[in-house]
Amino acid sequence: MSEELLQALRGIVGNERCLSSEAELFAYECDGLTVHSGRPTAVVMPDSRQQVQAVVRACRRAGLPFVPRGAGTGLSGGATAFESAVVIECSRMNRILELYPEDRYAVVEPGVVNLELSKAAAPHGLFYAPDPSSQLVCTIGGNVAENSGGPHTLKYGTTTNHVLAVEVVLPDGECVVLGGAAGFEPGYDLCGAFVGSEGTLGVMTRAWVRLTPLPERVETLLAVFSDVVSACRAVGRIVESGLVPAALEICDQRTIQAVEASAYAAGLPTDAGAVLIVELDGAAPALAPQVEAVREIAAAEGARSVELARDEAERQRFWKARKGAFGAMGRLAPDLYVHDAVVPRQHLPEVIAKVCAICDAHGLRLANVFHAGDGNLHPNICFDRRDEDELARVMAAGEEILRTCVEAGGVITGEHGIGSEKKEYLHLVFRDVDLDPMLHLRAVFDPDRVCNPGKIFPTTRFCAESNPKARGYERVPFA
Repeated sequence: MSEELLQALRGIVGNERCLSSEAELFAYECDGLTVHSGRPTAVVMPDSRQQVQAVVRACRRAGLPFVPRGAGTGLSGGATAFESAVVIECSRMNRILELYPEDRYAVVEPGVVNLELSKAAAPHGLFYAPDPSSQLVCTIGGNVAENSGGPHTLKYGTTTNHVLAVEVVLPDGECVVLGGAAGFEPGYDLCGAFVGSEGTLGVMTRAWVRLTPLPERVETLLAVFSDVVSACRAVGRIVESGLVPAALEICDQRTIQAVEASAYAAGLPTDAGAVLIVELDGAAPALAPQVEAVREIAAAEGARSVELARDEAERQRFWKARKGAFGAMGRLAPDLYVHDAVVPRQHLPEVIAKVCAICDAHGLRLANVFHAGDGNLHPNICFDRRDEDELARVMAAGEEILRTCVEAGGVITGEHGIGSEKKEYLHLVFRDVDLDPMLHLRAVFDPDRVCNPGKIFPTTRFCAESNPKARGYERVPFA
């Protein structure tokens, strides 16, 4: 990195918010995906849209790419810097700028922590519905980049269903607003295109997000099964019955045992094959018959017990196990590979069985915890990346898992994104002709590939990403 650029960046954000030493940069070598790493040239921490614009323009003058980053909780390598990029770390832009209870939306900066928005909206009888498992620390900017989901996706949808508009600093430093507070802007849905673009189209500096009324009542049940396949069958039966729970979450035995041996212990039976968390919400009079219907279905599928949370404390106890699952895995091995494929609900039982068989065949430690309601699997493989043989087996098993899910009619990601992790597996679901429009869209925003390069698009099977201009993809200026 040139001294000239370093001085320019320090002039924009200040010395303390421009990191460049080896020790300082070490913490930014990866996000939640530890198998891919890359040390950035520098990390800058702007606190305003104007500073983001100035940083982007300084990087362009120096010929260096840049990577937007939030809390670093992503699990697909999306926030990892490659190609000597500068990381634009947005956690200092953490203000809730406006909250409009009458119109049910808020205006927030990208560094606002997910859960903090719901806390701020709660006195007005509202909440922010997308709730990734990392919602205690993950930020709205990262959620928008990855189109994050969470346990309540089944009823409330993913992040894209709750974003009305975004303010974006484009890769040339220009600032535009995509979408509108009303949520019904005419023309192409560029806001929808930006959500889930994984930081490859620009740096979000502000978002207008939808707020949802708090439900009148919430009922949470914990069903205990002797095996995970029976729990999966119960999920299918519940949805088939016409019920629309807010959440349907499954933890298998290995996950339960890891949680109960950790600080997240919730008093779950460690001999259970799986537990199913069912959350129902809505008008109070409507929930009693729904609770009974869930009890009957779970019992019919072999549940050995079905417990209804008696109060908020017990409800939080049920969720403690689910929310703390990933943290509990940290006791088992130095590294955790969290997959994110999705399959049709009807194929959950067979796919889960195959995923377990794949990891057993490779001699790997597997634990399953997943959003069963929308078929979003999270096979967690515990390993040590310093062991080259074990790492090779992890990667081989990961590819087999993805192929198994696609063969069952699924896709390779549900909420974590493609990032650097899955870009070489896009051929499982897309052909060249499918990727062409995506590359063209990206080139409209970023023809020079300076904004989060090396993400989403494969480099081994397709050549378009390495030279977009050669295929006629030129930046078209915004009006």
